[in-house]
This record gives sequence, structure tokens and C-alpha cells, in this order.
Amino acid sequence: MDFTYSPRTEEMREKLRAFMDAHIQPRIRAHHEETHAGQFPVSFMEDLKALAREEGLWNLFLPGLKDDEPGTRLSNLEYAPLAEIMGRVPWSSEVFNCNAPDTGNMELLHMFATPQQRRDWLEPLMRGEIRSSFAMTEPDVASSDATNITTSMRRDGDDYVINGRKWFITNATHPNCRVFIVMGKTDPDAESHRQQSMIIVPKDTPGVEIVRNPTVLNHHAPEGHAEILFTDVRVPVSNLLGEEGSGFALAQARLGPGRIHHCMRSIGSAEKALDLMIERGLGREAFGKKIIDLGKNMETISRARIDIEAMRLMVLKAAKAMDVLGNKEARIWVSMIKALVPEKACEIIDASMQVHGATGMSQWSPLSGMYTWQRALRFADGPDEVHHQVIARAEVKAFQASNTRGSDGDI
Repeated sequence: MDFTYSPRTEEMREKLRAFMDAHIQPRIRAHHEETHAGQFPVSFMEDLKALAREEGLWNLFLPGLKDDEPGTRLSNLEYAPLAEIMGRVPWSSEVFNCNAPDTGNMELLHMFATPQQRRDWLEPLMRGEIRSSFAMTEPDVASSDATNITTSMRRDGDDYVINGRKWFITNATHPNCRVFIVMGKTDPDAESHRQQSMIIVPKDTPGVEIVRNPTVLNHHAPEGHAEILFTDVRVPVSNLLGEEGSGFALAQARLGPGRIHHCMRSIGSAEKALDLMIERGLGREAFGKKIIDLGKNMETISRARIDIEAMRLMVLKAAKAMDVLGNKEARIWVSMIKALVPEKACEIIDASMQVHGATGMSQWSPLSGMYTWQRALRFADGPDEVHHQVIARAEVKAFQASNTRGSDGDI
């Protein structure tokens, strides 16, 4: 399998790197200071977004668009190295309109929305005029099993009436968030994977209440990981996304590419952490030696590089599988990278923090925020355990299918 970057991808990488160097890196401190002072979105975000769109660095994640929709139409394999570059600065993906959860929501709307839903929500999202949230996880059930969700979506004439509680809903407190895609049960008596549906709920609909914005590892995210209460929220039947009972299938269609995007960006974070580790190790001394030469720090650097290269190859293979085979057939590879990459990226960031000493845990280093997100990512879009279960089941099934004659290890 050839993972050589195409001339087009190389051109986009150079263009994106130049943009990051010229416009993102110089504003990292300002972004940190403004958000910690309570200003959000930051003062320069819209200017950067306009510039990115002018330079063709816009909606890079979503292929196969119509000619009248903005986007660069890259495959997953082409997008992978670009997402990695964005991942070096966690907030940068919003500049290019490639930020979660909007990316997944746009993909859902692109695949399943009605023409009116596309006009109302997809087009403003793709122009970067609004933000969105995906409301699935609930506090009262183990939401790693999506069939557990309890939010009620009761049909009442030409409306659905929604009642339920969601939490850790990313982006919900962003000032530009205008719409939720909510997953709930429209038919509790149907077969377990046909009980769920997805419904588009404008944020300003009566009965929608943002209860609170919980911290994650004591980190406050201004865009929010909110708890939301839906009380007799009434929306028209025309807000149903796809067909009634198709919610579980839609969730799988959405989460597959989203998991790849997360892993792509995580590799960028791991690369940044490794750079910072080496820079710190070369720049500080203790006990008469540079820190890089103390203990097993050189081996730690070696192992980080090995892990990054392994992660990158696996993500590229998963991206290629998604492009060639589609979501369903590529799911094992997607689960493999989702179980591997956030954990390994977290380990590399942790090692970099150790080399930095106390500074690595402070507000003066990006590492603590990077660590927080990578640790949280081991839950987002399915916890590690679920993905390991998917992989192991496939492995056992393949073994059973290919070993009907007995084991070669018999004595």
C-alpha cells in the first residue's frame, strides 16, 4: 500500500504550514491570554477564518461536495497529514472550519439532510457562520452503548416532543452555537438498534436549558462540554434527520470519520510534545549534565519517535480503508487507531511534561492542556474498552474461520 503523499497533498501541506507559521503561531499567547481573561471567541478568530478561506484552506475534511458548496474536496488519506499539522495547535482547526464536532455534524447533514435542512444548517456551517453540537451522551446510563440512551422523542401530530438530559456535549456553550443534533428514542418497543432517531434542535427552542459547563480534569473549556436539559422541547417532524429509527446507523456513519480526524490531530499533538521535550532537554542542565542526557530521556525520545511513526502509518491505512472500502468495512482499522493513538499520544505528552518539570503542568506550557484533551479523547467517540472489544471480536472470528482443521501448535 503506497502512502506517498500526492503532489496535491504536498502542495496543501506546504500551504498550511506557511499559514500556521505566519498566522497561528504568533497568536498562541494572545489566544491563551484572551480565553483566560474570559473573551471567547478570541478577537482575531473571524479575521483568521476569512484569510484561511481566501487561501483555499477551508472545509478540507469533507470530500464530494457540489460545485456551489465551499470545500477543497480532499480524501481521508489526503486530509490526514493536514489534520496532523493542525493538531500541533489545538484551537487552530476552527480557523479552517475543520473543528469537531462541526465536522461530524456537517458530514451527517451532507449525507442525510433534506434540501431544506441543508439550506438552514449545512450551508451556514460550511460557511463558518455558526457552530453546532452533537447531543448523544447521557449522565444516567452507560452511553458507550448507544442503545442505552433514554431521551424521549415522542411524536405528537406534526411535532416531536423531546424530554431528556445530556452531558459532556462539546461546543454547547460556544457563543456561535446555534443548533444541536440530538439522539433519542422515538420507538422504545422497536428492535434495539431501531429505537433511536436523530432530530435537529435549534439551540433557542423553548425548553432547551444549558444546566452547567463541567470541567474536564479541572480544565474549563469556554466552548463547553455542557450538561443540557430538554424539557418538552417541541420541534416539527421536518427536523427529523434521515428516517425514524435510523439514529444508531447515522451515529456510526458520523463517528467513523470523526475518530480518524481525532487521531490525525492527536499525532500532531504528539509531534509538538516531542519537539518541546527535546527543546527543554537541550536547554536545561542538572547535576552537571543537560537534562536530555539524564536517566532514560534519550530512550524516551527514541520510543516517542517510534510510536509516532507507527501511529501515523496506522492512521494512513485506516484513512485509505475508509476511502476505498467505506465506513462499515473500515471499522476495525478505525477502532484500532482510536484505541491506540490517544493513549500513546497521552504517554508522549506525559513524558514531555516530566522533562519540563513543574512548568509542564502549569499555565505557562501548552502541555497540560494537550494532556487533558488526549486523556479525554480516550472516552470521546467511544471509550478504549469498546474499541478493543470490536477488534478482539473480529480477531476471534477470523481465527475461528481460518482454523477449522485444528491448531498448528498441537504437540
